Amino acid sequence: MKPLNTGEPTGVGRYRVFAALGEGGMGRVLLGVSADGRLVAIKQVHPGFAHDPGFRERFRREVASSRLVSGAYTAPVMDADPNAPTPWLASMFVPGPSLAEAVAAGGPLPPMAIRSLAAGLALALGDIHRAGLIHRDLKPSNVILTGDGPRVIDFGIARAAEGDSELTHTGAVIGSPGFMSPEQAEGKPLTPASDMFAFGALLVMAASGNSPFTGTSTPHTLYNVVHVQPDLRRLAPEVRQLAEPCLAKNPADRPSPAWVLERLGPIPPTTSPWPPVVPHLIETQQAEIRRLLNPPPSKRSRRGLYAGIAAAAVVLLAGGVVAAVSLNKDGPPPAVAAPSGSPQPDEPVTTPVNPDPLGPDNLRKVDLCKVLEGREVPGLGKLSTKNGTQFDWCTYSSPAGKWLELKIGGDLFQAEAGGELEGLPLAVKGSAGSCEVAVPVTGLLNTNLTAGVNSLSTKDEACPVVKAALADAVKRIRAGGHEHDLAAGTLAPLDPCALVGAATVDRLIGPVVETIREHLHECRYDAAGSVRLSFVRGTPPTEATYSSYAATATLDLGGTKVYLARSDDGAARSTCSLTWQHRPVSDRVGENVELTVGTSGAEKNAELACEKAKNFAGALLQKLPKP
Repeated sequence: MKPLNTGEPTGVGRYRVFAALGEGGMGRVLLGVSADGRLVAIKQVHPGFAHDPGFRERFRREVASSRLVSGAYTAPVMDADPNAPTPWLASMFVPGPSLAEAVAAGGPLPPMAIRSLAAGLALALGDIHRAGLIHRDLKPSNVILTGDGPRVIDFGIARAAEGDSELTHTGAVIGSPGFMSPEQAEGKPLTPASDMFAFGALLVMAASGNSPFTGTSTPHTLYNVVHVQPDLRRLAPEVRQLAEPCLAKNPADRPSPAWVLERLGPIPPTTSPWPPVVPHLIETQQAEIRRLLNPPPSKRSRRGLYAGIAAAAVVLLAGGVVAAVSLNKDGPPPAVAAPSGSPQPDEPVTTPVNPDPLGPDNLRKVDLCKVLEGREVPGLGKLSTKNGTQFDWCTYSSPAGKWLELKIGGDLFQAEAGGELEGLPLAVKGSAGSCEVAVPVTGLLNTNLTAGVNSLSTKDEACPVVKAALADAVKRIRAGGHEHDLAAGTLAPLDPCALVGAATVDRLIGPVVETIREHLHECRYDAAGSVRLSFVRGTPPTEATYSSYAATATLDLGGTKVYLARSDDGAARSTCSLTWQHRPVSDRVGENVELTVGTSGAEKNAELACEKAKNFAGALLQKLPKP
């Protein structure tokens, strides 16, 4: 678990993210917080998959199926957006080390822990298979050891990567070689029996510390999976009798999860099924999460102090215990009475204009899909626009079908200093055949103009390409003439922090400590709680259906259809979110407004948050341009 880099985007869909959990062949996993305060694990799939329309459709189907899975030993899927520039899936975060981490830290598990592991995995696979899914990537890092048993994560993703995805055509293996079934290694159709082979390999690894098929290379490991019978003679007899039938090369010879549960029989209850190293790792992880959620205030940064205060109100769900971390000792602020009659006239909002072409005022007007349209980029050729749905993101295509992305967002995660580009400090991040380079946006903290490509042969080939593209983009933005074709009422050029006056904001949500421009189209007000206002282009909003919300509703605010979602966690953070479409762009895309108000204190106050949100929305709607 690592903290996000300073300035890195802190939002994915409706979720706030604050740490990176890991990165693999399918994508990157972030730790975030949902609107109702729960911790979530958000998997952003590899950008290479995002360019494959077939992947998006498969991803959409698999997510829908995954939501049917519910059980005590799986981490349920909460949300997903297959249409996002980088598709993502959010699951409930389950605290605990992975099986791989536990074995690495404490060695093989004892026989009683193996029994608990086997029972939990069998129950989880039964739930997954009954939903019509096959996990396809059951491996030690996808099994989490929580305080009361194992949890299986990441089901419903690997299937989406199969098909015509560019990554699968360049030799990438979808799955983990040491825990694949023979039929998966050979690219044959899969059945639930494939997961049972992985189950057997997992039991061997948990009991011995190693996969039964590990070779000197990936091809060697895959050969062993398909052709070699593993040596299980050193396993305890009770483990071998479970694992050996599951490792049959013929899928028809493998048992089912129900068979495993029958062979295990009743498992005696215990306060903890794991050896002492696992509870220690859980506590270490919980302490790290608490530290990330509540960082020590910076002595030199007011912004850091107030960001820490806002983060401290988030609920930490760990080990089944709700821990309210709050710095507000005086309880919630008094309710703000809704203004009666017509809203009072607002004071004019004036903000100094940043004259720099690479400043936020100009960049809000720039259509990124015009900047490089028709331009020749060495190593790619002449670019044409492929996808320009987002305000601050454009994907270009080359004659050879390669993609290049130009976007405005946060700092690159784990980037390195790369000298200068067009007089600006350059950040570089590259691996394999991908590379991203970024220069800062002037006057907007921790926000960058970034170019990236991920489908070339090597990093050394990719980085010069994106540097040339970004240099050309900077020159053309400075030269001007690439503005949006501004439709009537568009949100594109608006600064969300400059619409509602400071006095009105104070009156509606309480005294504002600080106003922070998060990105080009996102503003945050830190008050007794926090208010976040975002302008986005994406799929039209609908009424939330998640059972975790205390209430959802559809409102009419001055003739505008607004969707409300409210959550309340008692002494912990309570939130109210309002979303609405400002103007349609097409049947599937619109310009949307997202407003979230959070409060915290000693009693339930989500209704207070909703009153504040509705009051703020009422004032904001009067300031927005008419479509």
